[in-house]
Amino acid sequence: MASCCNSMRLDGFFSDAFRSSKRSSIVTPIPSSHLYTHRFPLKKYSFSVSHSPSFTIKASSSSSSSSSSSTTIAEPEGIKINSVPTKPIEGQKTGTSGLRKKVKVFMQENYLSNWIQALFNSLPPEDYKNGVLVLGGDGRYFNREASQIIIKIASGNGVGKILVGREGIMSTPAVSAVIRKRKANGGFILSASHNPGGPEYDGSGQPAPEAITDKIYGNTLSISEIKMAEIPDVNLSRLGVTKYGNFSVEVIDPVSDYLELMESVFDFQLIRSLLSRADFRFVFDAMHAVTGAYAKPIFVDKLGASPDSISNGVALEDFGHGLPDPNLTYAKDLVNTLYSENGPDFGAASDDSVAIIAANAQEAIPYFQSGPKGLARSMPTSGALDRVAEKLSLTFFEVPTGWKFFGNLMDAGKLSICGEESFGTAWLSIIAYQNKDKKPGEKLLSVSDVVKEHWATYGRNFFSRYDYEECESEGANKMIEYLRDLTSKSMAGEKYGNYVLQFADDFAYTDPVDGSVASKQGVRFVFTDGSRIIFRLSVKGFVSLAQI
Repeated sequence: MASCCNSMRLDGFFSDAFRSSKRSSIVTPIPSSHLYTHRFPLKKYSFSVSHSPSFTIKASSSSSSSSSSSTTIAEPEGIKINSVPTKPIEGQKTGTSGLRKKVKVFMQENYLSNWIQALFNSLPPEDYKNGVLVLGGDGRYFNREASQIIIKIASGNGVGKILVGREGIMSTPAVSAVIRKRKANGGFILSASHNPGGPEYDGSGQPAPEAITDKIYGNTLSISEIKMAEIPDVNLSRLGVTKYGNFSVEVIDPVSDYLELMESVFDFQLIRSLLSRADFRFVFDAMHAVTGAYAKPIFVDKLGASPDSISNGVALEDFGHGLPDPNLTYAKDLVNTLYSENGPDFGAASDDSVAIIAANAQEAIPYFQSGPKGLARSMPTSGALDRVAEKLSLTFFEVPTGWKFFGNLMDAGKLSICGEESFGTAWLSIIAYQNKDKKPGEKLLSVSDVVKEHWATYGRNFFSRYDYEECESEGANKMIEYLRDLTSKSMAGEKYGNYVLQFADDFAYTDPVDGSVASKQGVRFVFTDGSRIIFRLSVKGFVSLAQI
């Protein structure tokens, strides 16, 4: 289950994709930030800004600049570039999954602008000068205003073109697809995974390598100016190109490039044959998140699902006062629908069940005809994926929480499918494959059938997670220090009730690709029967306790 800190995420992907035929791709039939598959290795830097409860920078894009007077520093082909005086803002160091602060902190003048400028200051000019960057977000609160700020700073720093999703909306995997197809230098994503939206909430993101984020942080400590282009706000509602001298902004359809990629990965004809059956009823809950922009074009227009199969299909700034995490709390309406009398045969929200997907990928998903290269999960995640890797003799990696660790393995060709703690469904390909030979009137195999078969083959894992939000950091740190001290004194063979301790430690990870070491990633008590109790402090500012 994704942790429920309120958040928004600003990711920036800077890659050398335009210089290499090797790139990476995401495999899910709908946008999801939790199932990534290695298609082409892509060296990418992903920059993330997130803010704990609430991302509400009230300033408009132009008022993001300092109230101090600005100085014109250049006028490249009709664009006036202002040097806006600023000063360092404390606390802009990224954590495992981005820069996270209370939105009231993020609302400070120049908070976003400082970090974006520090990012450009940290990159070689050849990575972005006269280049193309992609910009999108999940439509949450402040998405539009932040987009305008980023566009103006990008122009001020010499970027040649911005490709932005209509209404500022574009999912994480869609941005990735656009970067690769259009050979962009990289991009930015404003998102928060499963965290709430609105003026009272915040965001999180996939981080860049620490060497890059450390450099950004160093530049936030010495920043003195923001290079801001003096251009009007872009109309994000209208497709097309707007030019300002030698700088242009193209508002693009956020679905088309991603849909094209998905059609090359999945058997859309097979899925369509399932959705068109009279004896199969399907529902998808977009939870008023970014997937709402993709639900109708993919499920209805392309795969032939009924229009009334989509619920909560309009992306809202506050996600309809909910949280786009398809767990038993926030997807309660969907669960009730599925368990109602004469309920549908299949219900989905945008997420994944990585162990079952990995187990069925080679048969059910055309892209994996030769089998996955390797599997990986974050340390606090259920051990179900471990069983699949062992049974299928696949290389397996247990990594700290944070997508940068998966990215290194993907780029090195060691990994195809990976995931974190989230659960949900991304299974239409699996269900369609399991029923491809069923004739009208024959009983269809259900999700339940697939899951029970998985348990019979790989065994069953039970997983519970408890998140303690808004804890004071001092008390939380003291608790973790106590647990670390306890692990140092614990001995193998000690009994905890009916459980026998195998080992206790503070999880550390050495990256097999670059040799970097990530320490203090979570306190673990691991027992001889494979059971685990894990305590981890989240960078979102609250304690996350996962009991497995």
